[in-house]
Amino acid sequence: MADRRAFDRLYSMTSGKLFAVAMRMMKNRAEAEDVLQDAYMRIWQRAGSFRPGEGRSMSWLITITRNLAIDRMRVRAAPVASIEMAQDVPDDKPTPETALAQSENRARIDACLEQLEAHRAEAVRAAYIEGWSYQELADRFDTPLNTVRTWLRRSLLRLRACMEQASE
Repeated sequence: MADRRAFDRLYSMTSGKLFAVAMRMMKNRAEAEDVLQDAYMRIWQRAGSFRPGEGRSMSWLITITRNLAIDRMRVRAAPVASIEMAQDVPDDKPTPETALAQSENRARIDACLEQLEAHRAEAVRAAYIEGWSYQELADRFDTPLNTVRTWLRRSLLRLRACMEQASE
């Protein structure tokens, strides 16, 4: 059964963090507030589905918030220009040479990431591609914050060495 007082307490303890997640993704205060409201509605409706033994509660809350933000970003309608303006729009696609170089770089990065331990490669991708904070990574991996920082620093050093070796 839903416990309103417990939910109020949960909100007061977590709303700042979840709003920060929504704000970082939406980059618009009004939309972030909407995402946060939707997230707490979903949390209220699905509180019974949370399994404490399967993960940390904050990770579960952040996942709900992130997924709702992603859904909202997908729904955003891109502005449509008239067909007459299409002639004036430059083609910003990379040249074939640039595309080939980017593809080769991506392949080298992927190969270097595969040399890292799986959880460290996942942490690097989450931090530097998805934009996760150190604290979010620490929560996700259930690892102390300074350990996560050390993982990322050492992983980046290994990636740089690998990339330099691959380019020789």
